[in-house]
Amino acid sequence: MGELLTVANMVDLLLLVMLQAVLGFDNLLYISLESQRAPADKQKAVRTWGIALAVIFRIVLLFLLLNMIAAFQQQLFAIHWEGVIEADFNLHAVIVLFGGVFILYTAMKEILHMMSLEDAQHAASGSKSVASIIFWIVAMNVVFSFDSILSAMAITKVFAIMATAILIGGALMILLADTVSEFLQKNRMYEVLGLFILFLVGVMLLSEGGHLAHMKLFGNEISQMTKTTFYFVLFVLVISDIVQSRYQKKLNLARQAAKKH
Repeated sequence: MGELLTVANMVDLLLLVMLQAVLGFDNLLYISLESQRAPADKQKAVRTWGIALAVIFRIVLLFLLLNMIAAFQQQLFAIHWEGVIEADFNLHAVIVLFGGVFILYTAMKEILHMMSLEDAQHAASGSKSVASIIFWIVAMNVVFSFDSILSAMAITKVFAIMATAILIGGALMILLADTVSEFLQKNRMYEVLGLFILFLVGVMLLSEGGHLAHMKLFGNEISQMTKTTFYFVLFVLVISDIVQSRYQKKLNLARQAAKKH
């Protein structure tokens, strides 16, 4: 126990907790949006159980990656259609690509629902079962876990330190999930922003999966979207939404003033 409580390990733990916080933003956003599809009185329980189970699976995944990293990198199958698509798929790439496709599908479906009042009301009333929502929260958490776990393995190889960071990160997510969900429910216009950010996350995962598979489309190699690019585009989306909201308020005030005159 004393060997674990060294200054170096405590510094590594602090770095890993910060890493969990930074890389966990997109996961937290997905959890907050997905949980709103459950009945209102069960949304808090869905978020808590979803995150708690996801933390357990994340620790299991950490153990597997530490002991079976070669199996995740071993080629499963390949596609070589020269000039059209070329790729060598491993388990890691397949999982990340599946996550990207599912998140893109979810984001697009919810955006289309928002364009229909009837669908929006149906979604608001809780259109999915609690078990189904928890399952997808856990599944997507595992997909999001790869980045944070592989980054953590570059900082330390001590399982106890990485597992502790995951537990602390999970506790923080449980504490913040309710706040994020309440904010989105009170400020429904930001749900649109959240869904487009989720769409961006899907694109990032697809680029990462394509990069892991060394994929080429029409002779062009797929490059992974960096976190720097992701956060820059995220910043632009947020600023654009704020500017548009304020401009819309000014236009509404101008119209009201014109009607009075």
